[in-house]
Amino acid sequence: MEQTYPRFTPDMKKTHKILIPNMAPVQFRILAASMENHGYQVELLGNCGERVAELGLKYVHNDTCYPALLVIGQFLDALDSGKYDLDHTALIITQTGGGCRASNYIFLLRKALEKAGYGNIPVLSLNFSGLEKDSSMPMDLKFMRQALAAIYYGDLLMTLRAQTQPYELEAGAAERLQNKWLDILCDEVRHDKGYSGREMKAVMPKIAAEFAAIPVRRVPKVKVGVVGEIYVKYSPLGNNELEKFLASQDCEVNLPGLMGFVQYCAYNMAETVRLYGGSLVEKTAAEAALALIAGMEKVIIKTLKDAGYHAPMPFSELIKLPEQSHTIGMGCKMGEGWLLTAEMLELVRSGYENIVCAQPFGCLPNHICGKGMVNKIRELYPEANITPIDYDPSATRVNQENRIKLMLAVARERLSERREPPADLPKVRTSVSAKLTKPKSLCANI
Repeated sequence: MEQTYPRFTPDMKKTHKILIPNMAPVQFRILAASMENHGYQVELLGNCGERVAELGLKYVHNDTCYPALLVIGQFLDALDSGKYDLDHTALIITQTGGGCRASNYIFLLRKALEKAGYGNIPVLSLNFSGLEKDSSMPMDLKFMRQALAAIYYGDLLMTLRAQTQPYELEAGAAERLQNKWLDILCDEVRHDKGYSGREMKAVMPKIAAEFAAIPVRRVPKVKVGVVGEIYVKYSPLGNNELEKFLASQDCEVNLPGLMGFVQYCAYNMAETVRLYGGSLVEKTAAEAALALIAGMEKVIIKTLKDAGYHAPMPFSELIKLPEQSHTIGMGCKMGEGWLLTAEMLELVRSGYENIVCAQPFGCLPNHICGKGMVNKIRELYPEANITPIDYDPSATRVNQENRIKLMLAVARERLSERREPPADLPKVRTSVSAKLTKPKSLCANI
């Protein structure tokens, strides 16, 4: 059957503005600059609010996962705003090509556009899987290098800000420095600079040194890791500004980098061939991509450690954790798959034992690889304090935050116990579980 949807043609590059959904705000800002370097006119969307979810529910079946509702709702809200020339506007959406429903978002989006009266709006696919050949953005080598640089830089800035902000003496210093470097890096990429390996190796230590120079007071704080479905994990729209909420609770947040997901996708291509058979060309290409990424990963890890920050585990070590701990097999690769379990294991082992597992309600991969692994991880690491949080149009923000506050109440008590000096005489302590049964204590924490 012949497709009738509008296609984005090369000549539209000069005439159309492309709207980008805001999944990972830091990384996507640099990625948008890369698209501008390639001659595209783009805008990274920032619209949010209840209307976004309402439009998603109106034009997408309510059994579809929450990220699809939000992405499509955000697009429709932008088109309804009157800010754009609808005859010269296009949309772009990513596709991983895996077994997750996310690879079908583009079809859901086109159907929703048609129903909402925007059937003339073309949709581009940004993917590395050969999908949507007639409506995909051309992926030349330069753009791939710039896209990787956007993720490298974004992960570094995100990590430096997260580990500096809770301790800064001047409120807002870390965020201002992050925005300063984002402006610099975006300008560099727009002018076709800053994305080579040599340039990144030169500038990353400078970035880290500036963050390390921010005056701070390092005092013990509750450390919280955030894992989950990729959109809800990173998008403030998807997780009700989870990072900002945790910061308001005086926590240090560890949000594992987006590059880990890219490595996971590349690794799975090779692992599929090993487990189930397939093209050796794909296996070789995936292994080459992993080797390329590993080179810059070493630079980032060294940069963070040299500046006195906590650095993530190398991916080559991360992939060993699930099977070493006998938690999950590497063939479990739908959605975030084994990576979700591996990230929780790494966080617990590196001192971020308090974990929020953010998942869309009804997301089967997350319920298996995230929520389904909690008891096993607690069995291996009794200090693990993990709370799965469902994100859905029917889930209220106050209920989500109250559940997180319960987790933080346990975390603060454990932190307090670790900070207490040893007493000469035995001291009676109320257990964590006992305190949680007292309504007054719970109300005080909530």
